[in-house]
Amino acid sequence: MSSKPVLWFLFLFNLVVAAVAPFVVDSAQGVATAVGMGVVSLGAGSVLLKGRKQGQHAA
Repeated sequence: MSSKPVLWFLFLFNLVVAAVAPFVVDSAQGVATAVGMGVVSLGAGSVLLKGRKQGQHAA
């Protein structure tokens, strides 16, 4: 699960779902979905940035 394409998919897909969920799903369920998907997206994004920073140090 740590391959770059998988991380990019997790980051982008969950970011889009987090942005759209409050408008599609009503009340607290939409907010909870947005928060949960946002956390997953931020986690994948942080791993992508961490890998990018490590790659720069190796060069």
